[in-house]
Amino acid sequence: MHIALITPELHSLVRRTNLAGVAESLARALHSVRQEVAVFLPATLDVDPQLLTNLVQRAEVRVKDVQGTQTFRVSEGRLGDLRIFLFEHDLLFGRRHPYGNQEGPYPDNWRRYALFSMAVLQSFDSIGFMPEVLHCMDWTTGLIPLYHRRLFLEAQPDHLLSQAGTYFAIHNLAMQGVFEREILPHVGIPHRYFRAIEGVELGGKVNFLKAGAEFATIVGTHSPGHALKIQERDRGYGLEETFQRRKKELVGISNGIDYQAWNPENDQALPAGFGPNDKDLAGKRRCKAVLQASLKLDNGPRTPIACTIGRWDADGGFDLVAEVLTEILERNVELVVMGQGSPEMTQRLTTWEGAFVGRMRVIDGYDPQTAHLMMGGADILLLPSHYQPANPLFAIGMRYGVVPVVYGRSGLEDAVANFTTDKRAGLGFHFQPYTAEGLMEGLNECLAAYRDPEKWRLLVRRCLTRDFSWEATAEEYLKAYRRVTRRTKSRSGVE
Repeated sequence: MHIALITPELHSLVRRTNLAGVAESLARALHSVRQEVAVFLPATLDVDPQLLTNLVQRAEVRVKDVQGTQTFRVSEGRLGDLRIFLFEHDLLFGRRHPYGNQEGPYPDNWRRYALFSMAVLQSFDSIGFMPEVLHCMDWTTGLIPLYHRRLFLEAQPDHLLSQAGTYFAIHNLAMQGVFEREILPHVGIPHRYFRAIEGVELGGKVNFLKAGAEFATIVGTHSPGHALKIQERDRGYGLEETFQRRKKELVGISNGIDYQAWNPENDQALPAGFGPNDKDLAGKRRCKAVLQASLKLDNGPRTPIACTIGRWDADGGFDLVAEVLTEILERNVELVVMGQGSPEMTQRLTTWEGAFVGRMRVIDGYDPQTAHLMMGGADILLLPSHYQPANPLFAIGMRYGVVPVVYGRSGLEDAVANFTTDKRAGLGFHFQPYTAEGLMEGLNECLAAYRDPEKWRLLVRRCLTRDFSWEATAEEYLKAYRRVTRRTKSRSGVE
């Protein structure tokens, strides 16, 4: 199957959010199961072309807007085994980052990504790659399904690209690409599409994410449970009606993790390896002792170590953690937090660290070596964010036998079955409501299980045996792509 994966980020070339890792891992996984996949990427300031081999210019693509004709240079190169197409436009992308700078999002992001989307669609004839599936990632590519309909299905039904279908992947539902309605003539969208049903309008604004969700052949999100949740009232960030109308075309696929980069059996950052076949988990106990020693935590093999990695802000759930942090540390728990946040929150955490010497360590920034050792040695993974279905940290933690505690409506609840209510299949612990007290109650349930060695070993082994590999994920995507192509083949005329 020929798949065009269209994304603003790719981990080895440009990364601003978790989308970068998802895009590259998925592309590599599809290639590993013998699919013809190519990545289409704007050449932003972050991209270093020297990281690509055999880089050659393949085409010049001209697209029109009200300011005239804009020309994109399309170059093809290789990133290992991956086929990469870079779309170069000095003014729109070459001198700027994907989304914005320290002053905030670029005010003309609507124009940048509308023109990029048109350029991608116009490029296939000249670059020698004709996709069967256009996999569009997040709001920046949200106009592609609509452009595909207007420019090919309606205007050129005999064109080969009219035989392709679109898969629109929603990575971050909170970021939707919202702009004033005045942009419509500038991006080639007739005003008849400025409507709530089968249109681009939401709350009186043009919404790029909604466009993708309305017009794509199939719409994808992070898990089967999340696909159901976003249809509920106040769970779809304003798009609940769209998801309800399109529920037959809505699928949920959990993202995988890189099992070569995250493998406790041969992880070079660990002092000892371990895996699901180790009966006594001696390797994990060794990792815990080294973690405690290296971070100057109290040396107690039976003292549970809880950890978290992420932003120290309300989106990351740290407002809840801050409310109960003293209570957590007073419960014979050692806590390691890694990440970044505001100077105020960093100072507060540092103050707690000084007050609880040997019980808490704060690591400002992300250190890969320490992150691997944390996963190897920790017992509990705190994931307090209210919305995090795309966060791969839960899967990494479980791969290393770290039991997660998650908010029960965060989007992870179906991937992390609640041990409190399902002893046979539970993998972690949920907390509800989304309050500091709710978080503490969920953690207390986890600590109660930890105090029962037999029960805890069962949980850890269950986590270790879960398959979150990208290879397994790729097979699920192929099933979704087959739905795209089936619908495309059965289409008579324009949908």
